[in-house]
Order: sequence, then C-alpha cells, then structure tokens
Amino acid sequence: MKYNLGALIVGLLFAIGLGLSGILQPANIIGFLDVFGKWNPTLLFTMAGAVGVHFITYKLIRKRKTPMFSKEWFIPTRQEITPALIIGSLIFGIGWGLGGYCPTVSVTTLASLETRPIIVFVSIIFGMLLFGLLDKKTNLKSKLE
Repeated sequence: MKYNLGALIVGLLFAIGLGLSGILQPANIIGFLDVFGKWNPTLLFTMAGAVGVHFITYKLIRKRKTPMFSKEWFIPTRQEITPALIIGSLIFGIGWGLGGYCPTVSVTTLASLETRPIIVFVSIIFGMLLFGLLDKKTNLKSKLE
C-alpha cells in the first residue's frame, strides 16, 4: 500500500508540473518542433528545469540504501546503443511529433475526455501490443539488438 500511495503522489505531482508548464497543450510540443517557423521554447525550459532538479537531487537520493517507496533501486545497467534503441527512439519521436503528445502527457490528458489524447493513447497501446506480437512471432527484439 505504501508503494502504491507513493506512486500516486509522485504521479499527481508530475501531472501538476506538466499542467503548470503548459506541456499538456499539443501546440507547445508542435511549436517546439517547428524550429524553422514559430518556434516555441516552452518545452526546452521545462526539460531544463526537470534536468536541473534531477541533477541536484539524484546524488542525494542515491545515498539512501533503498528508495522511499520501493524495496530496491531499478537502475539500467546496459549502456550500449543498439539498433533497437535507435529505431525505437525514432518511432517514439515521430509519434510524439505527429500526435503532439508524449505517452505521459497522453495519459495525463485522458481526464479531459478529448478525442486527440484518447487516439494517441490507444495508438500507443496498439503499438506496444503490435511489437509484442511481432516479437513473439519473429523474435524481433533479438534481431534488432
């Protein structure tokens, strides 16, 4: 229960931050990607703020034996850049640019009951299911790595 409550609090805090920063508005995402038109640096400032907070707090948080709301740390150990990482990043970026929503924002904006975030969210789920199906049939993941 403690872990679920912690996840809920962190998720709500994150959602509030996204809302206050204006990143829940697809126009801000699309404006950020429009570097040769009416460029909107809102996303850049939001990311810089997030990286700054992370940079300051990460070292302090990692001094703890375990996280506050989990029994263990989940730190990625792989550092190599694989074809799967590159392809996945490209698909993610293209989808983000076309939809105007990243996965987190699409989940956060589901509460608005607007059509666009629902379509983006359903597309994300469909893409995950499609990859799972292709991976089972062709062992795609091992071929991409």
